[in-house]
Amino acid sequence: MTASPSSSAQGARAALAVRLQHLRKDAGLTGRELSARCGWHPAKTTRIQKGVAQPSDADIRIWCAACDAGDQAEDLIATARAVDSMYLEWRRLHRHGMRRVQEDFYTLHERTRVCRAYVSNVPPGFFQTPAFATALINQITAFQGTPDDVCEAVAARVARSRFLYEGDHRFVVLMEESVLRFRTGDPDVMKGQLLHLLAVMPLASVSLGLIPFTAQRIVWPLEAFYVFDDVQALVETLTAEINVTQPRELADYAKAFDSMAEVAVYGDEARALIRAAIDALE
Repeated sequence: MTASPSSSAQGARAALAVRLQHLRKDAGLTGRELSARCGWHPAKTTRIQKGVAQPSDADIRIWCAACDAGDQAEDLIATARAVDSMYLEWRRLHRHGMRRVQEDFYTLHERTRVCRAYVSNVPPGFFQTPAFATALINQITAFQGTPDDVCEAVAARVARSRFLYEGDHRFVVLMEESVLRFRTGDPDVMKGQLLHLLAVMPLASVSLGLIPFTAQRIVWPLEAFYVFDDVQALVETLTAEINVTQPRELADYAKAFDSMAEVAVYGDEARALIRAAIDALE
């Protein structure tokens, strides 16, 4: 399993490894004895116990059977799958195309009351126009070499914008000024996207702050992250989606968000930055 930069994933994987190690010790087995019962090389047992290798469902069942603890297998398998979901490579998630993942995000937003988003590269999906989303998803699909279902993925992504207008949802967004300037699409696409930002700013469900190039930083620019009802943070890296649920880490993301919100501009000042970006396209 690819090592995760998230301590939540690392910590959960280590905790699973400790549980398996305790099962072995409770059974009175050495690592070599367990390996012999399982029918694999002792090095595999060592890797699993150190949290270096993620055990498969079959590995966990064999391990539990060897320790006469078959009744614990299903619970441990569920734990292992939860650990695995903390760090998910985009290529794995998009192996059948991007539509399904976009639909999962729709469901996540549907059940979220307050979404706080910080972006430093592109506007969040719920703010994207169909033209901008098409340009972006085309680029992602080409880069990852995953199946092309761009039209379906765009429709699923844009659909979540309905929550800006319906239900008891709140979107608190911080955006680096660079997001306004990066030309993800051609000038017409970018102009449409920037005008759309101006259109959603007055919505009661939206708070949009822009962090100017000239702001005195309290927190350095970060990778995009989303915090859902203060119970889950989702971080987007080049290669993976990282899901954070550990309270200490969630507190760090909240602290970073609040610090950046202090140097952001809002209202007329934010609109002026957007209009300047539009003017730069002409």
